[in-house]
Amino acid sequence: MPGWRRADAMAMLAPDGGEGTRMATHDHGRWGCACWGSDDQLGAANLLTPERRLAALKSIGTGRTYDLSHAFGMGAPAMAPNQTPFLMSMWATARDAIRRARKMGFTNEAGVNIERIEMTAHVGTHIDALGHVSKGMQLYNGFACEDVTTGWGLEKLGIEHVPPIITRGVLLDVAALDGGPHLQAGRVVAPDDLARAAGTAGVSIEPGDVAMIRTGWGRYFDVDNAKYLSGSPGIDVPAAQWLTRQGVVAIGSDNMALEVLPNPDHAKRLPVHQHCLAEAGVHIIENLMLDELAADGIATFCLIVLPPKMRGATGAPVRPVAIL
Repeated sequence: MPGWRRADAMAMLAPDGGEGTRMATHDHGRWGCACWGSDDQLGAANLLTPERRLAALKSIGTGRTYDLSHAFGMGAPAMAPNQTPFLMSMWATARDAIRRARKMGFTNEAGVNIERIEMTAHVGTHIDALGHVSKGMQLYNGFACEDVTTGWGLEKLGIEHVPPIITRGVLLDVAALDGGPHLQAGRVVAPDDLARAAGTAGVSIEPGDVAMIRTGWGRYFDVDNAKYLSGSPGIDVPAAQWLTRQGVVAIGSDNMALEVLPNPDHAKRLPVHQHCLAEAGVHIIENLMLDELAADGIATFCLIVLPPKMRGATGAPVRPVAIL
């Protein structure tokens, strides 16, 4: 497995819990993998080695590309109160710019259109930084919220620390397991569901992969936002642990929050986020568009995700692409 060279980061070939097969296990410890050091801000992205990226790029054969993001704008689904609506207005228009230019003596009438956008970084298809969700007052690698979080952004674990993600993507089409176009809201995606989806596709999760879970719920994004936000199918903590133990760099899904909403345990909020981000150092990618990949029977692909380096941001819009 190219790029998986950190012997102290994993225990190889641990039992998977009764299926009779064996898999690589990544021992993250309580607050991330201690082998990467007390100052580490990359988390599982440490596994994105040059060898891993090269192997993914060498897998490209036809050049066919799938855009895994949604177009979004005014009215895009947002989960209040933490997420504010997407707002866009024109800051400058060609007409006004030309008028000003004329008064300044310019004669070539170059009009300029510039917009102003206001949004949280978690609207539309986006990736979560490791500093997005805490467990208590601690973030990934034991960084204390009071030491890291400021009114101007994160001083550590911001989205600018996420490297270019170029690796193998693996589609786990869980929606197909139930025989319908999508799983039902509140349907828990458990470890057995992920194992069955992988088995049906004939794939296994490898260290450095990005796992993408299709629930079918993405069909409602910006089509029926009330339904999209009212609840959704998604993974539970054991399913997240099933993936993080195998060394995934990120987990993505075609729903709003990756995890099942509402949580069956009504006393818990965002426990999957807590495990992935704060404990395991594994990024989360949400609001993906995975139906086309599934319709074409694609299970593995070269995945490219390039988060913008917005210093201190807790996440960022992204446009993931799958290339065959």
